[in-house]
Amino acid sequence: MEESNRSLRGIRFGVFEVDLRSGELRKQGLKIKLQGQPIQILALLLERPGELVTREELREKLWPADTFVDFEHGLNAAIKKLRAALGDSADSPRFVETLHRRGYRFIASVEGLGATVRPPEIVRKPAAPLAAGVHRRNAWVAALTLMALVAMLFGLNVGGWRERLLGGVGPVPIESLAVLPLENLSGDPEQEYFVDGMTDALISDLGRIRALRVISRTSTMQYKETRKSLPQIARELNVDAVIEGSVLRAGKQVRITVKLMRAEPEQQLWTQSYERDFSEILALQREVARAVAREIKIALTPEEQARLAIASSVNPGAYESYLRGRYHLATETNDGMELAIEYFQQALEKDPNYALPYAGLAEAYQMVGSRGLLPRSAAITRAKAAAEKALEMDPALGEAHYSLGFIRYWSWDWSGAERAFKRAIELSPSNVHAYRWYSQYLILLWVGLKNPLP
Repeated sequence: MEESNRSLRGIRFGVFEVDLRSGELRKQGLKIKLQGQPIQILALLLERPGELVTREELREKLWPADTFVDFEHGLNAAIKKLRAALGDSADSPRFVETLHRRGYRFIASVEGLGATVRPPEIVRKPAAPLAAGVHRRNAWVAALTLMALVAMLFGLNVGGWRERLLGGVGPVPIESLAVLPLENLSGDPEQEYFVDGMTDALISDLGRIRALRVISRTSTMQYKETRKSLPQIARELNVDAVIEGSVLRAGKQVRITVKLMRAEPEQQLWTQSYERDFSEILALQREVARAVAREIKIALTPEEQARLAIASSVNPGAYESYLRGRYHLATETNDGMELAIEYFQQALEKDPNYALPYAGLAEAYQMVGSRGLLPRSAAITRAKAAAEKALEMDPALGEAHYSLGFIRYWSWDWSGAERAFKRAIELSPSNVHAYRWYSQYLILLWVGLKNPLP
């Protein structure tokens, strides 16, 4: 059968046809753009339908030895493109099935030269004669019973029996993760502010979980459009797991796809797509954060559960202005900080009861004050008013507590600064800015200085 398949010029499966000589894929007669390694992988899978094609075989045939370092990333990307062209899914495959850590298998029926080629079936041996002796039958019954019992114990792993017997341990619990910059699928560079905002929101929501260490945005943004593999990124950031995904915004609809990957051993734990109206974007963000926490089996405090369950409504225009403000503030340029203040003020004009723009203003004013773009006394006054207004609306907003701590630190209010920094860290355990300035405060306290550093 294998030799016959290899001699075929064209192969058909479902609504697709593949010309093995020209390397063309067509769907109902229309050519689909698929080149390079993805079409080569498809051809190799179609040569042996129903059989495992190992990762090692694919590497030897399609990746030269000198590109071995990038093999994992290249193979995953090629399979992803192949599935996209076929409209296939890794979770519910119709064509390409993943055999974890082993390889891939083509599971659909294929046709060529008028002959249907189906995945090979298991050949079953005829049953033993009924005239077998009683002792032999009893021995088989006992053996099968023992095998079933062993299989059940291994499958259920009662009391950790499997690990004790094999001397191994289960997967390491996930206690730290990095949220990589989400991919902008709209093709519109003007939407980068929105996509980065979705990344920041996910980092912020997950960063409020005390039992989980979440890498800051500053550290993860360097991997935007990177070619590094996920295991390599996880090693560099020293995390147990990595989140990657994409955002597509079309009109008033937003679709976000998120994938959770364990670093060691490399394993996809969960993937899910969500689609909502833009007016429900805050609820969507909290829903994604809850799902991630559930999948990594992290323990949430009652306060954290309530925080992730509540998603207050916000004016869509105000939220959009807030995201633009955060995007410009992250540039840390003078022009960017001035634009950020303008957008935060626009957000408050559209929704005066929105706490986050006040927290953004507090941070922006402290930054322009630090750079001398605004007199220090004026910067302190405006930043303090904005931070207090944010906390009046949302007392559990860690970003506002951090800004208030910085303002008190600037004003030489040491005890007030310490209380605010501790509260910020309690509410947002992964807020790198709060840790930075709290450590600065402790250094000053330790050396006995009376005035803060400029």
